[in-house]
Amino acid sequence: MHIHILGIAGTFMGSLALIAKQLGHTVTGQDQGVYPPMSTQLDEQNITYIQDYEVANMPQADVFIIGNALSRGNKCVEEILTKQYTYTSGAQWLSENVLRHKWVLAVSGTHGKTTTASMLAHILEVAGYNPSFLIGGVVEDFGVSSRLTDSNFFVIEADEYDTAFFDKRSKFVHYHPKTLVINNLEFDHADIFDSLKDIQKQFHHLIRTIPNDSLIIHPENNKNIDEVLNMGVYSMIRALPVSTLTTTANGTEFSVEDSCVNWALLGEHNMENGLNAIYAAHHIGVPFDVACEALNTFKGVKRRLEIKHQTNNITVYDDFAHHPTAIKTTLSGLRAKVGSENIVAILELRSNTMKSGIHQQSLVDALKDADQVLVLKPQNTDWDIDVLFDAGCLFNSVDDIVTQLTQIKQGHFVMMSNGGFDDIFNKLIPNL
Repeated sequence: MHIHILGIAGTFMGSLALIAKQLGHTVTGQDQGVYPPMSTQLDEQNITYIQDYEVANMPQADVFIIGNALSRGNKCVEEILTKQYTYTSGAQWLSENVLRHKWVLAVSGTHGKTTTASMLAHILEVAGYNPSFLIGGVVEDFGVSSRLTDSNFFVIEADEYDTAFFDKRSKFVHYHPKTLVINNLEFDHADIFDSLKDIQKQFHHLIRTIPNDSLIIHPENNKNIDEVLNMGVYSMIRALPVSTLTTTANGTEFSVEDSCVNWALLGEHNMENGLNAIYAAHHIGVPFDVACEALNTFKGVKRRLEIKHQTNNITVYDDFAHHPTAIKTTLSGLRAKVGSENIVAILELRSNTMKSGIHQQSLVDALKDADQVLVLKPQNTDWDIDVLFDAGCLFNSVDDIVTQLTQIKQGHFVMMSNGGFDDIFNKLIPNL
């Protein structure tokens, strides 16, 4: 079967492309603004894609999978509807063709989904479970963001973003997990949700699809999650135990059920991610000590405080943080490690939520652990960013940011964006 994926370079759709190819299908795609790591992964897997949405470049396919970034008015979408071609969403295709007969372990929440799902897949791999997985980032331990095996267990990053222009339910309602992690729950995705209650409603729709012999794992005393659970729970639930994070020479450590995780990862948020992964793995039979030992060898996920360049005086990081809570936890974790050393936060406010200005004050608070802040001034916003930052913090282009950074002789440069940031690393690193 020939499957053509529109929006193939998105983290979910690019991962889906690998699984479709593993099933033996011919896979092609189209997208715009393709950048690493997903472009690299597609190239390495020899998956052909076109960087435009011109109808002339759209092949004849047996089915078209349409990503949620595409809407009415897109030339390819209009062609598919006019010609009455067979089409579906990525989440529905995955559910019908892969997940239906698997034990699905789903990781949901506003932050930490990719990291927690990666930790969980790594634990299951080390424990001998040979899991399938689909994760919204390239996992260092596997070198890919998805794979399909003959295992009964499938780890998936369960996103609350909508499924497609023709299916406005959250993607995760298609997955029907037997093990569900809810990491946390905050307001995000202002382009499709009007309020936190809208998001909570989608999470409860997810809970309503879970069998009664399944397990929901969640943090204790989280008001937003508790409100969802109070709407009705039809399965087992387990609140995470409290653990204490200790800074070590190489990173951090924390204890779990008489075992210990000692790793290079930083921050309370990563400890919470690790706890979620450990208890999810335990639900299918992985002993606590085996899970902890597995996490001691966890390498991480690309674009999660990933070191891109390092000299004696400067370290450059790439981080996917694009919500105030994620920005705060990233910087506070780094601060705990480097002490009083200079931290420079460089932001691209790219997501629709951040551009909307909803998180203005929380953004300022999130940056308090940085000694310097450089912000690429977003275009076409509905609010005045100049009231939040001094003029010296705002820049009209990445080239201007690079020029400023080359004047700084030492420190930790943390690039934070959920996009390509106008190729900032290739512009900066040769000049350091």
